[in-house]
Parts: sequence; structure tokens; C-alpha cells
Amino acid sequence: MSKDKEELEKDLNEEIIEESVEENKEEVVEETKEENSEENELSLVKKYKEEIQKLKEELEVEKDKYLRQTAEYQNFKKRTAKEKEGIYTDACVDVLKEILPNLDNIERAIAAEGNIEALKQGVEMTLKGFQNSLEKLGVTEIETSEGFDPNFNNAIMHIEDPELGTNVVVEVFMKGYKRGDKVIRHSMVKTAN
Repeated sequence: MSKDKEELEKDLNEEIIEESVEENKEEVVEETKEENSEENELSLVKKYKEEIQKLKEELEVEKDKYLRQTAEYQNFKKRTAKEKEGIYTDACVDVLKEILPNLDNIERAIAAEGNIEALKQGVEMTLKGFQNSLEKLGVTEIETSEGFDPNFNNAIMHIEDPELGTNVVVEVFMKGYKRGDKVIRHSMVKTAN
């Protein structure tokens, strides 16, 4: 336990005892005035000591509760941080398990010998593998056929064309992706009107 906690507990003990002394002091004075005998004074002192002992015991019980609750909270914080780190690690592992086979395919394509058609076919198969991996992870391509939407598209170019309607996506420079409602990357597009 730190010195600050010990000092706080000591101050709390002293404060409770002082309050109890002040509360009981008036009772002691009144009773002493009424019955000025030694027996009554001894009785009052005994009663006062018993009250102090009772308050000390109550304080110890509360102090024990406080220490237990503090330790439980610290354990909870540590456990939660560890679980959070584990969840993140597991999520990364799940994503990488889906992506790594595609990396293997690209490495095989680079090492392969053959004509341009065979290479092109291999790249198309690898692309299909990537798309399947993204689909398994719940990642979808952002559609631009419905027009420009600033929530999902980033217009980097704009043209005026009377033959096209308003907010039409003319060209997609870079596809955008989302998972559920969360945008991973906005589509980079050219818009018209």
C-alpha cells in the first residue's frame, strides 16, 4: 500500500475518532454535571472507551472493504486490457489467414515462366482469390453506378457535360471499399455537373 493511502487512512481514523469524541464530549459533560460522583465518571469513561473501540472496529471493517474493492478494480482493469489485446490479435490473425494465400499466389506468379497469356491468367486468378478473401471478411466494393455520394466517394476531378445528369460518376480512379456501414477507403472519382 502506498504512503498516500496509509496517510489518508490514518487521517480518516483520526477524523472519525475526533468526531466521536466531540459528539460524546457533550454527553459526558452533561452527565457529569448532573451526577458528580466518581462512579458515574468511571462509568462514562468506560462507556466512552467502548464507543471508541466500536468505532475502531467499524473503521477496520470499512477499510478492509475499501482495500478489497480497490484490488478487485485493479484486477478488472488488467484483465480487460489483456482481453482487449487478445481480441485485436485474433482479428489480425483472421484477416491475415485470408490474405496470405494470395501473397503465395503472387510469389508463384513471379517465379513462373511462360507466355503473357499464362501470366495474365495467373494474375486474374490471384485477383479472384483476393476478391473472395475480401468477401469472406465482409468487405464490399463501394458502388458508384448510383451517382456521387460524398459519404462514400471522394471527387478529385470535375467536368461539365450537358449530355450527362447531375452528380454522375464519370470515371473511377481508385475503387472504394466498406465493411458494413464503415468505410475502409473512399472511391476516388471524376464527377460531372
